Amino acid sequence: MRTTIQFPSELKRAGLGICVFLLAVTISINAQAEKISNTVAVFSGIDKITGRIISFDVYVDETVQFGALQVTPRICYSRPITEKPKTTSFLEVDEITLDRNIRRIFTGWMFADSPGLNAVEHPVYDIWLIDCKMNSEVAPPESG
Repeated sequence: MRTTIQFPSELKRAGLGICVFLLAVTISINAQAEKISNTVAVFSGIDKITGRIISFDVYVDETVQFGALQVTPRICYSRPITEKPKTTSFLEVDEITLDRNIRRIFTGWMFADSPGLNAVEHPVYDIWLIDCKMNSEVAPPESG
């Protein structure tokens, strides 16, 4: 024998209201997931001629040369350790041509969790974002 419990309509509306409120709070908290603005972007690069892969740290707004490429991250965001990882960086990459001219080959966002989405693909060098962090063993650029 099956028993059905009938709740008064006021209680049903209150329960539904509480559920909607909790859902809204959860969505609001997730939508406002804190972005951490880091000072260092970590990249990996491959020299396709030698097959050598290296990782290198670049401070935000600093330019570092990798082969014939100059890499300048402008922003590097990550999330708190309690959140789902989402590491992103906005950067500019210039190529130094054989006649010593500088040509912009990439401006945009890179995503560490999708390295193939916006990696810099050059005939000789590829670069992709690995991580963002607050400190590096590499000395920061001199301000001045």
